[in-house]
Amino acid sequence: MAPGLYIVSTPIGNLRDITFRALDVLAGADLILAEDTRITRRLLETYGVTTTMRAYHDHNAAEIRPEIIAQLEGGARIAQVSDAGTPLVSDPGFKLARDAIDAGIGVIPIPGASAALAGLAAAGLPTDAFLFAGFAPPKSGKRAAFFETFVRVPATLIFYESGPRLADSLAAMADVFGPRPAAVARELTKRFEETVRGDLPDLAARYAESGAPKGEIVVLVGPPSEAEAEWDDARIDTALKEAMEADSVKDAAAVVAKASGLPRRDLYQRALALKSRA
Repeated sequence: MAPGLYIVSTPIGNLRDITFRALDVLAGADLILAEDTRITRRLLETYGVTTTMRAYHDHNAAEIRPEIIAQLEGGARIAQVSDAGTPLVSDPGFKLARDAIDAGIGVIPIPGASAALAGLAAAGLPTDAFLFAGFAPPKSGKRAAFFETFVRVPATLIFYESGPRLADSLAAMADVFGPRPAAVARELTKRFEETVRGDLPDLAARYAESGAPKGEIVVLVGPPSEAEAEWDDARIDTALKEAMEADSVKDAAAVVAKASGLPRRDLYQRALALKSRA
């Protein structure tokens, strides 16, 4: 192994999803940086890897990063892993990789499992273009604003979510994206793996009734339909103004929502803004 920082993907559930190359790197490294050493120790013990580990996570990353960079500059071979899946995705690892690159140190990816890609493969949604957006903010106002930034993105959207927040997030998605096709994938590669497919309002209602599911969750939302994509800002404003000549703001938003497939909530806010400027 050449000196450098090795970004090593690990299983997201089933320990047999580790790659031969990943095991070689973990066994040959001088040090393994683990998000939680207790979780990584189970993987290492399963495959007889005895390499020294050190914790690297949100709470200590800024403090110990200079020391790690110094080790790498001295020729160390360091492997970085997260609790599950591909490091740097929704974890603090990218800052270490960035600093290593800035210092002229080699950063070597060791690919493998990824919950986002596993969920995409099982969702039955378009895969030619997709966008990973991570976790939505926990507070309702910020969460809605977060989702609204992706309304016009012509790609399948991928989010991570926790069980207790799932129903609220799906309801917010239904408000923002409308009845788009979607999927909820959880416990991927594990014994109780499940992928539930449907439109967003139906999924929101399902999980509001059934309660918080267990396990790690990936939510995938289909891209805007062709009809939605054809409705640019100018066309939306024209349609709303025409509808408001005969109907109330609320009814005008409903009329345009039905014609365009766009979320009625967004159209109502847009109609209010147009009316205030009239």
